Amino acid sequence: MSEQMRRCLEMNGGQVSNAPHWRFLLPPAKQGYADAQIDDYGQTHHWRPRRYYPWRPGVHMSLQARFSHPAGCLLGTAGFGFWNAPFGDPTIPLPALPQATWFFYASEPSDLPLAESGTGRGWFAAALDATTLRAKAMIPFAPVVLLLNQWPRLRRSLWPKIRRQLGISFQLLSVDMTEWHEYELWWGQNGCEFRVDSNAILETPFSPRGPLGFVCWLDNQYMVLTVNGRFRWGVIPVSETQWMEVKNLQIIA
Repeated sequence: MSEQMRRCLEMNGGQVSNAPHWRFLLPPAKQGYADAQIDDYGQTHHWRPRRYYPWRPGVHMSLQARFSHPAGCLLGTAGFGFWNAPFGDPTIPLPALPQATWFFYASEPSDLPLAESGTGRGWFAAALDATTLRAKAMIPFAPVVLLLNQWPRLRRSLWPKIRRQLGISFQLLSVDMTEWHEYELWWGQNGCEFRVDSNAILETPFSPRGPLGFVCWLDNQYMVLTVNGRFRWGVIPVSETQWMEVKNLQIIA
């Protein structure tokens, strides 16, 4: 990621610094959305169409990272990887179906439809692509699927099939977030491979098609989007300073 392509986004007290390495800091905030972020898809003064995002399959990302708080105590969301900014970025006016391959953290009360069972929160590796033809073919049936998912027995039968259609792969990480760890992601044509400290964590059978943008961020938002139709978004009050530090960031195509 070149210096010319990189954007720093600091909102509601969020701070980004790069001396001696990247530091993303959120001070205490009682209200409002706060964000500390770098990316290579955002523009300061105008919208950059997603078809011009810089990254496609055939990319290796590596970095080292640590956090101020462990999983469950860090508030909001954080992470690094590639996505198409389908919602949530202040410079992107139009929503889109999501694509992503990344290391992602979400605290309570977030609950995202990623895991086959349990809640979709914590520190995890994940990939998804809801823009494929097989995924779009499900759109007309979405109301019926949501209705059937109200019954746990039917949900247990339906949701694994829907995950495959959406290209969703998900793996919780058991590492201590407050310690330095090396994170690696290979985004290939036919799948993605995630490693932590050289140990394979997740190999996916699907891969986002792209193009996607790189993002590395720490914010105070949450999202609830469950398989039985619950949707809620908001911000979490932060009572003490929290941060993420990143060093030795490399993206090689």
